[in-house]
Amino acid sequence: MLIAQLTDVHLGFDPDNPAEFNRKRLDQVIKYLLAMNPLPDLLLATGDLTDRGDAASYRRLHNAFAPCPFPIWPCLGNHDDRANFIAAFPHLPVSGGFAQYEVETPTLRILFLDTVEPGRHGGAFCEARAAWLKERLTEKPTRPTLIVMHHPPVEVGIEWMNTHPDEPWVARFAEAIEGAEQIVGIICGHLHRNVTIGWGKTTVSICASTAPQVALELAPIDADNPDDRPMIIADPPAFALHKWNGAQLITHFDNADEHVMLAKFDHKMQDLVRTLIAERSSQ
Repeated sequence: MLIAQLTDVHLGFDPDNPAEFNRKRLDQVIKYLLAMNPLPDLLLATGDLTDRGDAASYRRLHNAFAPCPFPIWPCLGNHDDRANFIAAFPHLPVSGGFAQYEVETPTLRILFLDTVEPGRHGGAFCEARAAWLKERLTEKPTRPTLIVMHHPPVEVGIEWMNTHPDEPWVARFAEAIEGAEQIVGIICGHLHRNVTIGWGKTTVSICASTAPQVALELAPIDADNPDDRPMIIADPPAFALHKWNGAQLITHFDNADEHVMLAKFDHKMQDLVRTLIAERSSQ
């Protein structure tokens, strides 16, 4: 199964502009995905789908997604509005007022989490949401399960965007998944950068944004002393592809910019391809 991911669209950042920059970047990623062979089996949209959470931006988001022939499963981000998000996606089986739900595919179970607390930029995960997650994991302890959430529960080294490992919500989430060996990976957004981190007995994969990216600046930051470091950069709009082969989740990161081809599969490359494929069974 091939799972595409896009995240942090921030549609409506420039709400009165019909040619909004963030919409153009989203359209660029969707066009790229639609040209793929094979097509993704489904698309994860992992939060901050709008910039202000307004209903008009969710309508524009639906218009942008309309050409996609595969299912699209969204996740709530801190820039989204929970009520408007739920209203915009009425087919989602949300639970207890939170945008948490599960999706069953033929080979993989996917649990979508709500890590939003209104007014807070970083993550949140209360006891009610943790109990829901623990119950879902207990129900099917041998079913391969993917967890999807907007906020990464891990430290990444970019101080102004970091999650501190001692934050209470991280402890609640970690306790909820403790011992759940069926988890094959955790997929996140929020950071506006591609990052992969081993965490406990699983892996956290963070996808870069379709909107402009966060600069890679790992030096300590002093909030009281602006130093003119880059914070937001106009790298190409990004996406991820997660391939589930029945045993492992394999993640590829890419962007929707033009890729200059330096070699192609023609008769000149045929011998190399044959050799590489044949040698796999020779040892």
